[in-house]
Amino acid sequence: MRFLVTGSNGLVGSRVCSLLHQGGHQVVGLGRGARRTGGAYGYASVDLTREADVAAAVETAAPEVVIHCASMTEVDACEKDPEAAYAGNVTAAAAVARSARKAGAHLVHVSTDYVFDGEAGPYSEDAIPNPRGVYSVTKHMGEQAARMLAPGCAIARTAVVYGWPPVEGRLNFGAWLVTALEKGQQVRLFEDQIVSPSFADNVAAMLVELGTRRLGGVWNTCGGTVIDRVGFGRALCEVFGFDAKLIVPTRMAELKLASPRPLKSGLRTDKVRAELSVPPLALAESLSRFHATWLAARGH
Repeated sequence: MRFLVTGSNGLVGSRVCSLLHQGGHQVVGLGRGARRTGGAYGYASVDLTREADVAAAVETAAPEVVIHCASMTEVDACEKDPEAAYAGNVTAAAAVARSARKAGAHLVHVSTDYVFDGEAGPYSEDAIPNPRGVYSVTKHMGEQAARMLAPGCAIARTAVVYGWPPVEGRLNFGAWLVTALEKGQQVRLFEDQIVSPSFADNVAAMLVELGTRRLGGVWNTCGGTVIDRVGFGRALCEVFGFDAKLIVPTRMAELKLASPRPLKSGLRTDKVRAELSVPPLALAESLSRFHATWLAARGH
């Protein structure tokens, strides 16, 4: 099949491209600026906020499936620059959805657990979103744009995605933890935020399945364990052999962050377990694979 993947320089997008290419599919990745990943698949630099440029790229690639991974994900940066957040998470989503529909391509739109307020998680696919903060609101608006402009699309929500190697110039949560703990640095983690940590390779495999099977509707494509961030950090220490005493439990209110974040979040994975062949990985298995990729990158 012919695939177009946005955000192909990113943590999830790069893995989606690699998996598809390994599966024998024709792949074109779209990213901002120069290509920053390996792989033998195609690549084009496109500003997704420019609809004419998106339309041209999609027309050239003539995809059967579009997987839209690109997003402005820095939560506090979104809060400080709502115009940029709107452009990256709404304008771009609408442009990609319109172009996918025009091409007759199935769309898989990647979203987040942050569309919920965090009052009553973990959330199932049919829970009603109630976003708080610029990032959350723009991601929810992006979902609505995808639904309206590309009927039958899949909305794939994920959460706290981590993996190694990290994206150049930006550490994901897991990579940041490993980098700090390896140096013996203390890390402050929220003991009052419940999340569904998601290994990037596992997320990518679920997105690929949604694309190849052309499945529609809402899917929680995330890790299979719901846990607070301190618990995640301690579990990581056990797998990597780091000193768990370096983890300092803190409460979110103490940090006075620019943007609100859901506290009792996380996503239920009953649907993906029942209907996808790629299972959401439990935390122990995810961390084991994370550790293996970290060791491999160091030549071990």
